[in-house]
Amino acid sequence: MLVEEIQHWGEAAFGPPASADAIQACEARLGEGLPDHLRQLLAETNGIEGEYGLGLLWSTQRIADDNVHFRNDDSFRKLYMPFSGLVFFADAGNGDQFAVSLSGTHDVYVWNHEDDSRKWVAPTVMRYLENWMTGTLTI
Repeated sequence: MLVEEIQHWGEAAFGPPASADAIQACEARLGEGLPDHLRQLLAETNGIEGEYGLGLLWSTQRIADDNVHFRNDDSFRKLYMPFSGLVFFADAGNGDQFAVSLSGTHDVYVWNHEDDSRKWVAPTVMRYLENWMTGTLTI
């Protein structure tokens, strides 16, 4: 199980598993499917909270809410490049957010909210979690 692996990387609180209906509802609101590795993780824990309440993995509800907001907010459209092709699923605690690509190998990027840059940080959500929780990944 993925959660058992994550528990070795640091302190975290795990939500109960997301139901298949919750994952499908999230995907329906997004208008596209989530990458398999993110779906699998959500099926084991519907959110992971790190130290000081940091959103290491958002719940299906927050994933849907935040992504719909980012994609449809008029002020965001004027300030930032389009967010299509990305699904935000976690935050860095400083306004920057982590997103998984919906194309290719489903790499993970960090989006800088100040300059709108998108920087590659990991090949999978699990590798992002491992690197972030162990301090290998810093932004």
